[in-house]
Amino acid sequence: MTGNRHAGVSGWMVVPAVAFFFVFAILPLGVALYLSFTKWDAISNPVWVGFANWPKVLTDPGTISALVLSFKVIVITWLVQTPLSLLLGVFTAGKQKYRAVLAAIFFLPLILSSAAIAIAFKAILDPNFGLAPSTGIGFLKQDWLGNPDLVLPVVIFIIAWQFVPFHTLLYQGGVRQIPVSLYEAAKVDGATRTQQFFWITLPQLKYTIATSSTLMVVGSLTYFDVIFVLSGGVPSTGIDILPIHMYVTGFSANQMGEASVMAMILVVVGLLLAVGLTRLSGFSKMESQQEGL
Repeated sequence: MTGNRHAGVSGWMVVPAVAFFFVFAILPLGVALYLSFTKWDAISNPVWVGFANWPKVLTDPGTISALVLSFKVIVITWLVQTPLSLLLGVFTAGKQKYRAVLAAIFFLPLILSSAAIAIAFKAILDPNFGLAPSTGIGFLKQDWLGNPDLVLPVVIFIIAWQFVPFHTLLYQGGVRQIPVSLYEAAKVDGATRTQQFFWITLPQLKYTIATSSTLMVVGSLTYFDVIFVLSGGVPSTGIDILPIHMYVTGFSANQMGEASVMAMILVVVGLLLAVGLTRLSGFSKMESQQEGL
């Protein structure tokens, strides 16, 4: 009787979360799916056009280019952020006091908003009023955000500066969950620190790597605010990723039907990547790693 009562109370406790998820996730997704089958300029009433928007968007060179650039950003972002986050996570998981101080300073970007970070870097990189004229270093006096060859590496750097601390925090927590007895046994066997890293730390962090990679890859599909602020709302060809292309199509060209198709493409790609990473990493069969078991 008591068990049934507790089960009933627990069931009611999930209602707010389910309602929140439905209102802010499922409902907007359904509206976007409906709009993808309409012709709508965001002012007049939507007109049902069936699948007319889908082949138009899927064969548009601009959409294909934006999608390819989005995948490029995903790959570069993962290659840059994962090794940095992993090494910094292992470093900050140490018990020395100075590491705690460094970690507190290092995690400061986590409390800053994306818009504030973009505005700060935009001012720093300004070739006329930023860091270049202040320091007198000629190399810095370049049009970092206006040059198509430079803007993507700059954006990748800024995004890494913003998100590496978050993923470092994940790895730091993962390292601190590894049983100390594994390292003590490795020391007895004469393993060096490098050997301990590759034989103990990396295998024990496989689920943390899977979690961090999934968040990183899926999150890369939604980069918008930093790029939008850095570009002043007029993105160059160097950073016209799919979310930016979707915004321009929907809110500048008033083609909300086509923009909704792009939104659905992002949803499908994000789901496929998340499910693929989960299956490849074996995360769905996750087992306890306590005491190395």
